[in-house]
Amino acid sequence: MITRVLALLSLAAAAAGAQTPAADIRNTETPSTNTHFAAPRYSHLDEWRARRLELRQQILAAAGLDPMPARGPLNPQVFGKLDRAGYSIEKVLLETLPHYYLGGNLYRPDKPGRHPAVLVTHGHWTYGRLENSKNFSGPVLCVNLARQGYVVLAIDMVGVNDTLQTPHEFGGSREDLWRFGPLGLQLWNASRALDYLVSRDDVDGARIGMTGASGGGSQTFLLTAVDDRIAASAPVNMVSAYMQGGARCENAPGLRIGTSNVEIAAMMAPRPLLLVSAAGDWTANVPQEEFPAIRGIYTLFDHSEAVENFHQDAEHNYNRNAREAVYRFFAKVLLDDPEWKSYSEKGVEVERLQDLLALMGRELPQGAVDYDGLFAEWRAMAGQQAGSAGTATLRARFARAIGVEWPMHVEHHEQDDALFLSRAGAREHIPVRILHNSGTPVLVIHPDGIAAASALPEIQQWSQKGRAVVMIDAFQTGSARAPRDRSAEHFLGFNLTDDANRVQDILTTLAFIHENHGGPADEPVELHCAGPAANWCRVAAAIAPIRVSLDPMPELPADDQYLVDHFFVPGLERQGGMAAARRLALSDR
Repeated sequence: MITRVLALLSLAAAAAGAQTPAADIRNTETPSTNTHFAAPRYSHLDEWRARRLELRQQILAAAGLDPMPARGPLNPQVFGKLDRAGYSIEKVLLETLPHYYLGGNLYRPDKPGRHPAVLVTHGHWTYGRLENSKNFSGPVLCVNLARQGYVVLAIDMVGVNDTLQTPHEFGGSREDLWRFGPLGLQLWNASRALDYLVSRDDVDGARIGMTGASGGGSQTFLLTAVDDRIAASAPVNMVSAYMQGGARCENAPGLRIGTSNVEIAAMMAPRPLLLVSAAGDWTANVPQEEFPAIRGIYTLFDHSEAVENFHQDAEHNYNRNAREAVYRFFAKVLLDDPEWKSYSEKGVEVERLQDLLALMGRELPQGAVDYDGLFAEWRAMAGQQAGSAGTATLRARFARAIGVEWPMHVEHHEQDDALFLSRAGAREHIPVRILHNSGTPVLVIHPDGIAAASALPEIQQWSQKGRAVVMIDAFQTGSARAPRDRSAEHFLGFNLTDDANRVQDILTTLAFIHENHGGPADEPVELHCAGPAANWCRVAAAIAPIRVSLDPMPELPADDQYLVDHFFVPGLERQGGMAAARRLALSDR
């Protein structure tokens, strides 16, 4: 028997004073890369640590690295050594995935022993890591660092210079299902580059820094957010509350839902962090806004001194002034040099491009795959990982991949003699109708909402048996249809798809029934879904931590194109697709 607030007639007293949203926030607020995000504020260290773990899982899921691919042998090829005064330069190829290669250059000081190291990533300059212009010079940066005593590894973005097995901008809806995209591939490449550095006999693995500007800044704070091996970080001209990155390699579906680059950069705490900013780009307000917000996180660790800001009046850049600020920062925190303030840039005779490119006059190693081959291997890996995962592990991955949750508490509101549900504090607006107030409940989901569900012949049968029948207008169905601006570039980086929101609404309603059902705790909630809504229900039942009885469980098409056209939820195939959802839905809790 349902004993609490499931009937509309008994709701008014219980909902007195409840906060009723004017409309569903998922339609009225659709953030994008150019939204001004509020700075994160946390009062307690434990609260931030929990949030940091949650964000780490979100980043890895969005990148397709949940779970991580196997860290197989890198089979490093290091060749073409150029001996120069005080340093040397070599070409590098690393096999970061089977049959897939990352290119770069290794700069080393000529002194023996173990040295600190710096991983250098580049932005969207014409020549990538080899750019040598007023606003960015990869070779000048790397040579100066090598002269100062670091082993330096400068790596490519995907699709640039020697890393050619995919384009730089690639992907689409099908790839999104599998979480196969440039952001994840670059994050993985950077992590494997770090593996290579710590494996070297001449590198002190406890003293590794990372820096990059623009898109290289994005790579820097993303890797430092998920990999604690980075001891010091200097993202340049990218940490902003106003702009989150304009390229696909800086964005992925689900990456920044409920967060922004400011909060992600703060995940470096309490390790040393230098924010480099400029008055002429989207980091113009860093000294007044983003830097104090991130310093607030460091203060929770009692390490407010570990985060610094260098700001200059310049356009978007990694120019000499910015580089010298980074030299001084790394000298202080990695070299522990008391003369760190004296560090400045020395002149460099930049090598010819052809002498630094790893694939100049050289083929990729035998067996290297093309784009289609790499995507096929990614899909095979995903299938193997999903198939070997235990149900509890896979259930958690499913929820993270899709971006939904089992609510800890569900709020209910009355408005204009109608009942609405929302996760606590989420400001959603899910219309719900309940018939009867006794008997084992059944949740009915129709792709056209409550009105269509009410016409199903089963409704009368359940009513005659005195069962409580719960129906909702899931997101963008029935009376929940409303304008939603989906036009922003990288929309899915900040917002769930309609189908993922529908899964969330079903989970929210199941949680509401579970909270208010007075029957046996282990009694399953029956879930009845019509037509295409069966997909929403199966995935919701797969994720729910309670027993759910799916009746019926029809077999619908589950190939990639069907999912793109009829049930588009990025990350679904990465975790095993509808076959894994069925397995989870039928499993014991």
